[in-house]
Amino acid sequence: MAKGRALFILSALFSLRAFAGPISTTPAPDYGQIGPLDQAAGRTAIAQFRQAGIPGSYYMEFALRFLPRRGEEQVVHGRLWGSRNEQGSVLKFVLNPGAANERRWLLQVGPEPAAWSRDGRGATRSAQLLEPLWDHWEMTPFDLEMPMIALYWPDETLLSVNRLFGRPANAFLFRPPAAFAAQHPEIHAVRSYFDTEYDAPRQTELVGANGRTLKTWICQDLKKIAEIMVPKEFDVRNETTRDKTRLDVTGAAMNLPRSPAFFEPARLADALDPQRPPGFVDFGD
Repeated sequence: MAKGRALFILSALFSLRAFAGPISTTPAPDYGQIGPLDQAAGRTAIAQFRQAGIPGSYYMEFALRFLPRRGEEQVVHGRLWGSRNEQGSVLKFVLNPGAANERRWLLQVGPEPAAWSRDGRGATRSAQLLEPLWDHWEMTPFDLEMPMIALYWPDETLLSVNRLFGRPANAFLFRPPAAFAAQHPEIHAVRSYFDTEYDAPRQTELVGANGRTLKTWICQDLKKIAEIMVPKEFDVRNETTRDKTRLDVTGAAMNLPRSPAFFEPARLADALDPQRPPGFVDFGD
């Protein structure tokens, strides 16, 4: 796979299948690190990670599954479109499309991340990054975008240059800007591990004010389409309650033409094409 082509989706946010494994709440051992850390080189790597992704736009179909530690699994289906603009990556998706309780989201990642939402009963509104995507479920817009949002936070530290799950990795600690920290004092930082060959995140952890990991995201499975690794299963887990939400991708199409206007907040209420785009691959599990 070409360098930089690992898919950064939903922030683009996924690790390679070889990265999947037990989640640690502490940084990995620095057994690959020699000498003092080069923070300038770390900032250069961050700039490169920001640009990682795929050209053009893409489309996915998925099932969003709420998996509580106690209780029954709940499922809602959805459709998703992603691309990039001058600010960063952008994502538009609809949950339970066509139903009375349909809910639409638009997520912008960049120096000033933002979210918009619309349900079947109201107008498009600005949304909070930490509100649930659906009902009371665990996953939020911030969870989906966590690695990419953190990459734009201006206060970062290169923690180590080592190996994680058998691959070379840079570990960073990203601290939120003042406005975000004031609004969310329970969040101290985001700790991310990025593969240095594929410019992709291995593992990302949301760190609380007490230093403990609040949430962890990890990719559980992948599919390959047009030389691009597409996430098949992506989990966000609450490390306190052990509840998690899984985004299970059921099919995708890559390298699609899409007008930038499609991703404007004012267009969130527009009718969506019910047809699958050319090149759609049904995972057919």
